[in-house]
Amino acid sequence: MTHQVPTAESGTPDIPGKPTSASRTTLSHIMTHNDTNLLGTVHGGVIMKLVDDAAGAVAGRHSGGPAVTASMDEMVFLEPVRVGDLVHVKAQVNWTGRTSMEVGVRVLAERWNESTPPTQVGSAYLVFAAVDADGKPRAVPQVIPETERDNRRYQEAQIRRTHRLARRRAIKELREKRAAEGIED
Repeated sequence: MTHQVPTAESGTPDIPGKPTSASRTTLSHIMTHNDTNLLGTVHGGVIMKLVDDAAGAVAGRHSGGPAVTASMDEMVFLEPVRVGDLVHVKAQVNWTGRTSMEVGVRVLAERWNESTPPTQVGSAYLVFAAVDADGKPRAVPQVIPETERDNRRYQEAQIRRTHRLARRRAIKELREKRAAEGIED
């Protein structure tokens, strides 16, 4: 199966494409006692907010304006984050459609006072929709992968999109069938 990877010429005609590096960003934050859960580790919701913040910044940069979170896929927590950890949230646009973008996020943690390499503690994929001042969808520039890793991420994002759309369609069909059979939820 071949995958089309965009070039500077593909995408929305009036909007030039942007390379992956144009909007890539890292958000770093030291975790404190205010961030903990009942187990004494950093609350997953705190990490999720940092993920959404970093992804939102990337989506806004790439699209050149406001973008809203449409979905969060596959938020995975690999290791607990502890008080005193310096957390780095790295985000980049993996794929773009006409008005939407998938942003991939990696979460790394390191002890603030040690010189050990950071450890990956989580990852997520978020879909953002670019919106205008009235909250209506607006076109986004195509993302232009620059490296083999960017190409792989672009292709994997297309697979995730296909699965999201198929899942949505299957659920809609099931609900319509149940309603037609008179089954109320």
